[in-house]
Amino acid sequence: MLIPDGFPGQRMLVLARPRVREFLNQPGTSRLVVTDCGYFPDAQSHGRNRQLPIGQAIVMVCTEGRGWCETEAGHFDVEAGEVVILPPGHPHAYGADAVEPWTLWWLHAAGPELADFLSAAEMGIERPVRRPSNLYQVVSLMSEVVQRMERDSTTPSMLAAAGAAWHLFALLSADIASSDGTGELIDQAAEYLRAHVDEQISVADLAAMARLSTSHFGALFKKRIGYPVLQYHTQLRMARAREMLDTTDRGISAIATEVGYPDAFYFARQFKKVHGVTPREYRSQHKG
Repeated sequence: MLIPDGFPGQRMLVLARPRVREFLNQPGTSRLVVTDCGYFPDAQSHGRNRQLPIGQAIVMVCTEGRGWCETEAGHFDVEAGEVVILPPGHPHAYGADAVEPWTLWWLHAAGPELADFLSAAEMGIERPVRRPSNLYQVVSLMSEVVQRMERDSTTPSMLAAAGAAWHLFALLSADIASSDGTGELIDQAAEYLRAHVDEQISVADLAAMARLSTSHFGALFKKRIGYPVLQYHTQLRMARAREMLDTTDRGISAIATEVGYPDAFYFARQFKKVHGVTPREYRSQHKG
């Protein structure tokens, strides 16, 4: 038998549903509202089976023990150090392991754009369990949400809880793990590009370092980073160029060389293609 709550030492906050509706219709809080949150230590027999979908997304962080979850896509085991993300609008079930029950930080959140955000971030029912690279940061944000909700249900507290929750969702979306290890390879390749903005680097060179074919590497890079390799490298170069145009009085040719363009005229054309203005016109604009 699954028990929804009532564990020794638990912390649990449930926002009154009239207040939820009020905040979802109130400027400033309408985009995201944390509706429920808590901390369940050693949650023996904990679990829920929701055949009727709910309108909130659920995040559960397992810090000890183990458990499981089920979606329309199947059954998934959950280990310590892993996070479960269940999007709104889908039936699901979850529960603690009978022998090693989990310890959980958890929250429910609602908002008009949350489902689309989770879908774009590939946080769906097909892969509800992931292992974040920095569990301490994830738990810190969950703890902040609970602390804000424990304070009171005023607008400032709800804004603070929502801010921490958005940070959590953004962190998890940017920290997509890969079961075959290619995610780490792509992250290393992106870091290499950031550290070598001024160099001419081909997709084939990066693929060779990752020991992948050029086409496979390119597809993986775009899926994880969101841009093709060369477009991402160009964005990095232009960001560095903007910084130097804003903060130094160096000449256009020197800046072009600094970001990997020995031909200043080609650099200017690329800069205008990205920004809509030439480097000289950009520098003359009033900013800040």
